[in-house]
Order: sequence, then structure tokens, then C-alpha cells
Amino acid sequence: MSMKLGVDQQFQPSVYVYEAPVRLWHWINASAVVVLALTGYFIGSPLPTMPGEASAHFLMGYIRFAHFAAGYVLIAGFLMRAYWALAGNEHARQIFMPPVRDPKWWADVVHEAAWYMFIAREPKKYVGHNPLATLSMHVLFVWGSVFMMVTGLALYGEGEGMTSWQYHWFSSWVIPLFGNSQWVHTYHHLGMWVIVCFVMVHIYAAVREDIMSRQSIVSTMISGWRTFKDTRPPDDGTH
Repeated sequence: MSMKLGVDQQFQPSVYVYEAPVRLWHWINASAVVVLALTGYFIGSPLPTMPGEASAHFLMGYIRFAHFAAGYVLIAGFLMRAYWALAGNEHARQIFMPPVRDPKWWADVVHEAAWYMFIAREPKKYVGHNPLATLSMHVLFVWGSVFMMVTGLALYGEGEGMTSWQYHWFSSWVIPLFGNSQWVHTYHHLGMWVIVCFVMVHIYAAVREDIMSRQSIVSTMISGWRTFKDTRPPDDGTH
């Protein structure tokens, strides 16, 4: 299944990269983010008043329920994913623990940025995430999700009341930290738009790399297997 490249270096046409828990989390998390973004938009910008008696309508109630349910799915999935970053293979921990002390990794971040800007002539070959993707997902998605979960629980706890665990663990310090709940709402809503922009760029980059890079991207998050388009060894030192 492998072809000789050198004295002791072999090329593998496919490598199992993303384990089932990582792939399951990815797609459940993506669905939760879509629901959260849509319902969050309508919570921030409610629909016009509907005709008839208010008691006959519960549309905003259903929207809020879907938002809260998707939020708890996001939290549960994030906790599972954080656990699997420790229990899974080396690729499972990439976006949680990027090698920020490695100068070569930062050089590859610069190269990938040049590649995305159509400056570099050829992409490098990676078994796992490329360094720029790792950095952007760590900063914008991992910490962005933490921010959204913390502020979301703080706002939810305010509605549940001072006796709720959400209020005790989150509202009691998050709201004073921001000044008042309106500022928490504002930054939570802003965080939604940051994640929406990240998702759009993420989808564009994944499709672009599937076409132009030296390895599979989209299909890998479905099957778990990374396949390659040439026989040269990967640039991230894995085989």
C-alpha cells in the first residue's frame, strides 16, 4: 500500500486522521451553530407583532426554546470534544493545543496566509490541519465558543433567577464584569456575527483547499481518512 520515496521514508496514500467522536462533534456542532445563529438573530431583532390575541401565539417562545436547546447541545458537545482532545489521537488536540512555541509552525502559518492570498505558488502538504487553520480555529472558534457559552449562560441565568445554578456560576460575575446585562447582550450578539463570518470563511477555505491543495479536506471530515494528490512526504513531519 506504500511506495518507496527514499532510504527510510515512505508515502502513505491515505491516513486515518479524524476519529469518529471528532467527526460526530463537528457535524452536530455545525448544526447547533446554524440553529443558534438563526434563532439568535430573531431574538435580537424580533419579528413584527402578529395579528390576533397574544395568547394564541408562541412563536418567539419556540424560537427562544430552540436557541436554548441548541446552546446546551453546543455546551455538551464542547465538553465532549475537550475531553477527546486529551483521550484521542494527536490530530484531536490540534485546535485546542496548537504548538505556539515552535518557530517552524509560525513560519508555516505565514506560508499558508501567503497561499490563501494567492502569493505562494504551491500549498504545503499536511496530514492534520494546516497551521493557519489551526490558529484561526483555536482563536476564533475554541475561545469564541467559550465566550459565547459563558455570556449565554449568564443571560440565561438572569432570566432563571438568583436561585438558579446558571445565575450563581455565571450571571453573578459576568454581568457585573460587563457593567450590565445590556452590554452582555450586545457582546453576545456581536460574538454571533464573528462566528458567522468565521463559518463562511471556513466553508470557503475547505472547498477551496479540496480543489487546490495537495490533500483531501471535506471528505476527510466525513470518512476520517486523509487522501493525498502527490507522492511527496507531508510538510508537518507526520507519515
